[in-house]
Amino acid sequence: MKTADVCDDFANEIQVCSMEFKSYGKNKSFSGPIATVQVLEDNVLVKEALQTIPEGSVLVVDGKGSKRCALMGGNLGLIAEKRKLAGVIIHGCVRDTTELMEQNIGVLALGSNPMKSKKEGKGEQDSKLDFGDIEWTPDHYVYVDEDGIVVASRNLFSK
Repeated sequence: MKTADVCDDFANEIQVCSMEFKSYGKNKSFSGPIATVQVLEDNVLVKEALQTIPEGSVLVVDGKGSKRCALMGGNLGLIAEKRKLAGVIIHGCVRDTTELMEQNIGVLALGSNPMKSKKEGKGEQDSKLDFGDIEWTPDHYVYVDEDGIVVASRNLFSK
């Protein structure tokens, strides 16, 4: 379902992300239930989440907008692809962008940076996040395509 159609049909039920993200994954459009991680220049919890959240989920990572290092690269992208996750949205950076573009997942980030992150395991999982004029709540639903990012409190197209 196109995000423009979601906006037309469900305007009173959605939030539209005000931030522009760049697409780095092979899949330019994706949707699924949200899982969240909040970190700062440390991707240990990102990896843990990618290894444990349910198939079809979208991992939303609030990296506080830091562009000093990458929170995900080709190795973590491979985990997401193998586990059949729908995608990853990172309020921060990625690296290994050529690899990510070959992987069958959606990946959005603010930019790229070749520097790896710290490995201290600091941060929070499964908490509400707030960026881009959206309150990112675990188990809410996100829809992504080339036009933007839309979030609803439920799956708008469940049968």
